[in-house]
Amino acid sequence: MELVDFSRLKVSCQKCSLAELCLPHGLSMADMEKLDQYVRHPKPLGRGDHLFHSGDALGSLYAVRSGSAKLVISNRKGEEQILGFYLPGEVVGFDAINTGFHTCSATALETSSICTLPYSQLGEISRSVPTLQEQVLRLIGREMSIENELLLTINKKSADERIATFLLSLSNRFKRLGYAQNEFRLSMSRQEIGNYLGLTIETVSRSFTRLQKRRLITTQRRLVKLLDVNTLHEMSHGSGSPATQSTSRTKRKAG
Repeated sequence: MELVDFSRLKVSCQKCSLAELCLPHGLSMADMEKLDQYVRHPKPLGRGDHLFHSGDALGSLYAVRSGSAKLVISNRKGEEQILGFYLPGEVVGFDAINTGFHTCSATALETSSICTLPYSQLGEISRSVPTLQEQVLRLIGREMSIENELLLTINKKSADERIATFLLSLSNRFKRLGYAQNEFRLSMSRQEIGNYLGLTIETVSRSFTRLQKRRLITTQRRLVKLLDVNTLHEMSHGSGSPATQSTSRTKRKAG
């Protein structure tokens, strides 16, 4: 079998299936060609390879073309906290815009292809492609919304509700990519899910087991299928877990 030399493959924004997701909408072919002059396509990364390290100077914004990545921050003890997972069409690297240096590290979760956009040339690119700046601001806004959702998830919800919210978030993101929204593969481990949601790996495993026993999901290794999306939505809003339902019944009897 002949091996594919990825470095020799011509990848262009015009031909990329994710152009509608990570690039400004309504770009003309001429604008796409201009953007192609700036976008770089490094060789694919393997699991554990870094897009950038904490402390690195801001060089580029990184768009995930295939595969997935995680964003991690470390405390003084060297303990890591996962801040987010990134799927195809999503952009990593905004953490460095304020200071010019990355405060986090980004790592590939699996074999991944990444497109890089030099940040130092963003002003020049925006003059050539005016709608790009608007798109970057929209992506930054989406980052802030995801962070706020994480804080709410960790502070206000039970373990089962956190898992339900996490799975629904992935479902919505896979739907946006044009993939099956109710059946997908998790590229992150249960330990990584627990780290992200503020749970131990044992708690994550027990929550997955409870959701399966309630026939809300099925799992086969890292393949997850959502069976009862409506109940999962109720759980994500704090009204579908057994504990919550029991409390509600007690209040109704008391009334």
